[in-house]
This record gives sequence, structure tokens and C-alpha cells, in this order.
Amino acid sequence: MTVNFKLTSMAAVLAATTAIPAAAELKYENNSGGYVLLYGQLNPALISVDDGQQTETRVLDNDLSNSRVGLRLLQPFGQNEFTFRLETGLGLPNSSEWNQLGTNFSGWTREDIRHVDFALKGDWGTFSAGQGSMVADGAAEVDLSYVGTALYSFTNDENGGFFYRDTNGVLSGITVGDTSSNFDGSRRGRVRYDTPEISGFTAGLAYGQNILASGDDDDYYDVGVRYSNTFAGGVEFAAAVAYSVRSSDANTGDRKDTIGSASVLLQNGLSFTAAAGTRSDDAAGASDPNYVYGKIAYEGDWIAWGKTGVGVDYFSGSDFDTAGSSTDAWGIAVVQRIDSINTDAYLKYRSHDFDDGTSFDKNEAWVLGARWRF
Repeated sequence: MTVNFKLTSMAAVLAATTAIPAAAELKYENNSGGYVLLYGQLNPALISVDDGQQTETRVLDNDLSNSRVGLRLLQPFGQNEFTFRLETGLGLPNSSEWNQLGTNFSGWTREDIRHVDFALKGDWGTFSAGQGSMVADGAAEVDLSYVGTALYSFTNDENGGFFYRDTNGVLSGITVGDTSSNFDGSRRGRVRYDTPEISGFTAGLAYGQNILASGDDDDYYDVGVRYSNTFAGGVEFAAAVAYSVRSSDANTGDRKDTIGSASVLLQNGLSFTAAAGTRSDDAAGASDPNYVYGKIAYEGDWIAWGKTGVGVDYFSGSDFDTAGSSTDAWGIAVVQRIDSINTDAYLKYRSHDFDDGTSFDKNEAWVLGARWRF
């Protein structure tokens, strides 16, 4: 199909999304202080990826924040709060399942289940059990900028499956996803404990297994600390650090990640965000990659629709896929809030450049999308 047709298709998708009226909150309260909340989102995007010699364009569900539906329940339980969360992705054709060789959309599978999570919270902290976030989930992605809706420390949501093409025109066996990651934590079937907040600090630890994927019998452990505060003059600051271990029983060795991120938002709308991480992998032949990431962004109320955010970021990685390799990625994006329909519309450009001693073309992606929430 031609790019023009895809542009027309995306225009229709955006028009349909923005034609949806802003829904009232689907919240149902009882007489004892509890409630049930239904929620969800749709995030269609027109994505065009250029590997230096070939361009592929599709309308897809953006895996940056995939379309999903969920339910939250809260019920006071003595001096404590009991909560339950059920959430699943919709299994739409998404940006993680395509490349130059075509598409391999899996549809809905059990791995689209994001949360089946029970928790009890009190003055003593929070205990959680079930499918849900490990402590390290989000520790590399602390981001107070509004443009973080589209531009953040994980740089390959839209083109992670695409192969680099060498300058002779031949596709390599190395994908964009092989050459960049922020090592952020994941969701697992786990037990987790988080301390109560003390002067802006919380800490947590968790143990879990990948209960949704067959063939993964590894154990996952992590610990982490988070901090957030608002200082004089309205300066907002947030940060997190985490250490996670994937322990294998298949004699392939353990994998250990150390990650952290921080973000500051000034009252004038200017923000600065940074992240970094290292990985130690004991598997035979594995490299030990590391990265640093930085972003400068600005946001303001420039038009009547809602807030506008713009930003530019840079990712520098070493030893991804191959020891001695280097990865450079940069991006620029604008995100526009449309308050009347609870939608974030965005346009982003991302460039990836990988060097392992072979001469590869750059991989470039353009993304035009809209995330509608209810």
C-alpha cells in the first residue's frame, strides 16, 4: 500500500479518535467508602520506518503505551485499604511485531495480561501479590515532562523489530531492539512489599516469575528506592534507583541490572530528565552493555485546546549485542493535549545509529499518533 493511503488511513483513525466525546469517569461507589473504576485507552499511530534504503509504513497500535482496558477496586478494610487491579492489552496489531520482512501479529494472548494484582495497604506499608509490576518497573523511566508521553528513555517502541541494513543493501541479523534498551523492570507473577513514604522516600523489594510465558523458569528478584518532592518555587523533582537479578536454572548464568533515573520540572515549564543503566550477563558470549540518556523539554499552555510539550533527547549505549559496539539515538517530539476529549496527540522523529565495526545505515522512524483515555 502507498504512503498516501496510509496517511489517509491515519487521518481517519485520528478523526475517529478525536470525535469520541470525553467520557464521564466510569466509577461506581458503595456506601462503605469503596469503589470500582473501569478505565482504558486507545493509542493508534501512523508509523513510518526508513532503514536507509527501504521505507515501511503502517497504522499500528503503539507499543509505547498499548491500547488496553482495566478495572480497579478499592475497599476500606479496618484501618487498611484492600485493592484489586485487572488490566489487559487488547492484542491489536502493534508496533513490536513488524519489520522489513513483514508482520507477525499474534493477536490477543495471555502475555497481553498486564495486571491481576491484589494489594493491602496500611500505615505499615503495602503488600502486593499477583501479576503486576516488580519494584524495578519504571525505575529507568522517571519523567516529569509532558512530552514524555511520546519521548522517553526507551527509544525503540516503534521500530524495535527492524533489522539494520549495511551500506551494501544487505539486511543484517541485528535489530534496533538488540542495540538499545533502558533495562527497565517488568511485570511478573510476584510478591512485593513497599515501605510507607518517609520524607518523600519509599523502598521496596519483590520476587517473581514469568508466569505468562512458557519456557521461562527463571527467578526474578529486585529492590529499589524512589523519591519525589516539590520544593520552594514549585520545583518538582522525582528519582528512582533499582537493582534487579534474573536467576537462571538452565546453567546460562545470572543477569544483573542496575538502573536509575531522575527528572526535574521547573515552574516555568522547562524540564530536565536523565537515566542510566548497566547490565552484567553471565551467559556465554553475552556482552555487558550500558547506557546514558538525557532529555531537555518545555511545556506551556500556548493554545486553548490544552498543554503543549516539546522535547529533544539523546541515548548513548555501549556494548549492546557485541562487545565494543556503540549505539547513538536521538529524537524530537511534540505532544498536544486536547482536554475536551482527554486525548494526547503526538508527532515524533527518532534516529538510531549502530556501529560494531560494520558500516550500517541509520534507522529512522516518524510517528504520528493519538492516545485517548477513558
